[in-house]
Amino acid sequence: MDEALSSLAEAGEDAKILAGGQSLMPLLSLRLARPSALVDLGRVGGLDGIIEQDHTVTIGTMVRERAMERSAVVAEKIPLLAAGLPLIGHPAIRNRGTVGGSIAHADPAAEIPAVAVALEAEMVIRSAARGERRVPAADFFQGFFTTALEPDEALVSVCFPVAPPGSGVAFVEAARRHGDFAMVGAAAALNAEDGRITDARIALIGVADTPLRRREAEQALLGAEVGSAPFEDAAAAAAEGLTPASDLHGTGQYRRHLARVLTRRALEQAASDVRAAA
Repeated sequence: MDEALSSLAEAGEDAKILAGGQSLMPLLSLRLARPSALVDLGRVGGLDGIIEQDHTVTIGTMVRERAMERSAVVAEKIPLLAAGLPLIGHPAIRNRGTVGGSIAHADPAAEIPAVAVALEAEMVIRSAARGERRVPAADFFQGFFTTALEPDEALVSVCFPVAPPGSGVAFVEAARRHGDFAMVGAAAALNAEDGRITDARIALIGVADTPLRRREAEQALLGAEVGSAPFEDAAAAAAEGLTPASDLHGTGQYRRHLARVLTRRALEQAASDVRAAA
């Protein structure tokens, strides 16, 4: 890793890191990206582990999405991530795509960044000159394909908090075809004690330049009974104020509508999980 970071610093701002390549290689092929150098992390050791420690699961930047999808640790300890992984492209893409590549690419329609924002994951970043620093997901995603990473830095791992027992989760999205980028998606996680919601997490994709945490909608659910929670009101709060762009796949108004509908569905599915675990 030290050699990779030195190479990155030496190449300057025009260098790019190659992880899984599922986003970068198409950009290179279309000449939309023209880096002066590629720093390939494919054979760098120590970046492909999934480690549970102290109520946290740390996932190395080169862990493949398919490996996370098959991981018993991810399924048990980070169920919201497990729910979102099957929605990423197709198995061939997940066989090569990496957690670090997806997060560093920062596509606002991507699933893993939304889970990171919803669960308040922490990014572990390293450079040759300044060593290691940690950045919360809320501060990491700064705009359309823009992150807190400096040109000489690499994302080396992502730390997700372990979900409490009995958590209910769901990740639902609307796409034109299976495997296409989501027009809109909603991630939801609920925790409850004595039948009442004690924690709620809602994040949306495809409606802004970054994945969006919808805290006002979360607050509307706290203290409510799981079986009769105001999911429609929370969904309306999640969609309120959104100004998604229009394109050939759908208007901004349609995307706002999808945000409300998908949030309600995600919350209902998550609540069903909570009730089943009770």
